[in-house]
Amino acid sequence: MSDSLVPSLPQLMIDDAVKAALLEDLGRAGDITSQATLPANAWATAVIAARKPGSLAGIAFAESAFRQTDKELRFEPVMTDGSRLAEKDVVARIEGPARALLSAERVALNFLGHLSGIATATARFADLIAHTKADIVCTRKTTPGLRAFEKYAVRCGGGSNHRFGLDDAILIKDNHIAVAGGVVEAVTAAKKFAGHLVKIEVEVDTLHQLKEALSAGPDVIMLDNMPPDILKEAVAIGGGTVLLEASGGIELDTVKAVAETGVDLISSGWITHSAPVLDLGLDIEIA
Repeated sequence: MSDSLVPSLPQLMIDDAVKAALLEDLGRAGDITSQATLPANAWATAVIAARKPGSLAGIAFAESAFRQTDKELRFEPVMTDGSRLAEKDVVARIEGPARALLSAERVALNFLGHLSGIATATARFADLIAHTKADIVCTRKTTPGLRAFEKYAVRCGGGSNHRFGLDDAILIKDNHIAVAGGVVEAVTAAKKFAGHLVKIEVEVDTLHQLKEALSAGPDVIMLDNMPPDILKEAVAIGGGTVLLEASGGIELDTVKAVAETGVDLISSGWITHSAPVLDLGLDIEIA
């Protein structure tokens, strides 16, 4: 990922989240293990390295954890978010008071491993569909309180973001349709309500509903839980007049076939709610 395409987050958001995590970990008495075993003036150097291949996300969270724990700690990033990692690649070097370094270690690695895991999962999806026009996008199936960070990690992995919440786009799902009285009725009502900058997407389960949706003119149509053969028909019916998003049960073993149907977008909750943590570790360097 080129420097111009690397996403970013406001530092205040990062610092607040990291501070809360540090307070949770330090508890009522601080790191009593480090206090009990290390002299107050002990100095240490360490590296954070990948123990498995993957994609990096969350380096600023790690830096914040060390910086907030002790201003004497020096954190040197070696790699940037969005970088592809090989096993044993060093992503950062840290030097400073040993007690503080080890007190910040777990919080730093928790953020780094979790976010890099999401970036890694997203990159695996993106690689599988790189030969198609489809983009992989995330959903609202995120960890409460961490949505902005997890969606950031998706971008680090080469994916794109779906809506961030209930307030930034209209997504009409099956239950909305049931209460509204039909696809056309729901889309028509939404178009009357929405401002000119608010996108409208509607979910459909059948090709019949797709045709109804097309007549109502939404911005995006979500094709929910359709197998590849039906998705191909849907793309033909859509005729390039509207963005088509495939959704439902998208995993690594199915995403390629879905992308090859010609859809524009593929949304997956798996990349945020089920992505394995990427194994990164901190090791003290012994002189």
